[in-house]
Amino acid sequence: MSERLTFLDESWRPRIAANLDAFSHRPLGRHELTPAAVALTIVDDEAGAPALVLTRRASRLRSHAGQWALPGGRIDAGETVEDAALRELSEEVGLTLPPAAILGRLDDYPTRSGYVITPIVVWGGRAAALTANPAEVRSIHRVSFQELDRPGSPEFASIPESDRPLVRLLVYGQKVHAPTAAIVYQFREVALKGNAIRVDHLEQPVWAWR
Repeated sequence: MSERLTFLDESWRPRIAANLDAFSHRPLGRHELTPAAVALTIVDDEAGAPALVLTRRASRLRSHAGQWALPGGRIDAGETVEDAALRELSEEVGLTLPPAAILGRLDDYPTRSGYVITPIVVWGGRAAALTANPAEVRSIHRVSFQELDRPGSPEFASIPESDRPLVRLLVYGQKVHAPTAAIVYQFREVALKGNAIRVDHLEQPVWAWR
């Protein structure tokens, strides 16, 4: 981001919405994959700076336990992707928001484990109270926009199992892998910077293919 704002105020909301509105998000239409939705939720961090909600998955979960994630999950019968993103946000981190909080969406992202994820960008606002659901979430993290834009992040790497570039984000000294890394990277570039990039070609680590 060209400006390093240190305070989340309402001026962020129309700018992010305008960037998303100008972006032609790409649905994949992969009917063989299970549809899912995630919420990219904008809040403030402990210092009042703009931040994004990330979680660490509960250790008892059957798949991808302990990994970095965005609030989200499968789309239930009769739900829209927006409905699902808001429901999962409420269930996982206790933040219940109305449909008017939705700012837009990003590209669908296909996972190696059989899902197609639709990312929904949501305005949570200042002083949003977050409470982890212990059945699904080990911890909640408010990752500042400045941290999302740190030098050297994302990292791209090659793996012998794929000809696609592997993507990793650096967050507070740890590595966040795709699909979360790919989706958050597109959020940074499209929603915050107005750069129209695609990320569905970016690879996930082999252990996430199951």
